[in-house]
Amino acid sequence: MTGQVIVSVSGIRDETRDLVAEFAAEMDRRSVPLSLLVAPRLKDKYRLVSDQATQEWLRERRDRGDAIVLHGYDQAATKRRRAEFAVLPEHEARLRLLAADRVLEDAGLRTRLFAAPRWIASPGAVSVLPSTGFRLLAGMTAIRDLAHGTSVRSHVIGLGDGFRAEPWRCRTMVLNASRGARRGRLVRLAISAKQLGKPGPRQALLDAVDLTLHHGAEPAVYRWPLREGVREVA
Repeated sequence: MTGQVIVSVSGIRDETRDLVAEFAAEMDRRSVPLSLLVAPRLKDKYRLVSDQATQEWLRERRDRGDAIVLHGYDQAATKRRRAEFAVLPEHEARLRLLAADRVLEDAGLRTRLFAAPRWIASPGAVSVLPSTGFRLLAGMTAIRDLAHGTSVRSHVIGLGDGFRAEPWRCRTMVLNASRGARRGRLVRLAISAKQLGKPGPRQALLDAVDLTLHHGAEPAVYRWPLREGVREVA
């Protein structure tokens, strides 16, 4: 059975846009679309609403087939060492989702896809996603179709954004991607834009992508509704 490979990039902003654009060009040469994980606010007072160049680049990539995925509101830790949506109650999660949705709508980037920072969403956050308009949740161990109540099991293989990026982790990414693709399963590769500026992690991701393609994986993006018949990764 032919598997799939989804490649996502987070931490996209003015300072990392060129790195992501260079990587996107590499993926274009392989005919691999990207899932672009976008947050309206990031550290150091970054605001997407004030970054017209990144907005335009994201819209261009979406029009070429990439997917825009909401990746939190401001990615601030709500408790020490906990990701933004990891422990939020329903009310606060709803407020953040609605605020983020408005920003992306104003930027012409509205999406019905959501992936929480570090891929961790609290039960309260998950419960309010449908009522705030979201249809798909990409989590750490599964992708959930919130409208139809279905899911596909698949674990994120990542570098940065909550994952370590040491050499052993890079090797693990390559090995796990190759193994999953050989077995015809869904392989989900993720990297933070900052890590794309480091030769080791960037090369590891390129190698992982190339191996999945070599083993026949079909390039894909996060999308709703879920494609039927996709198998879980090892």
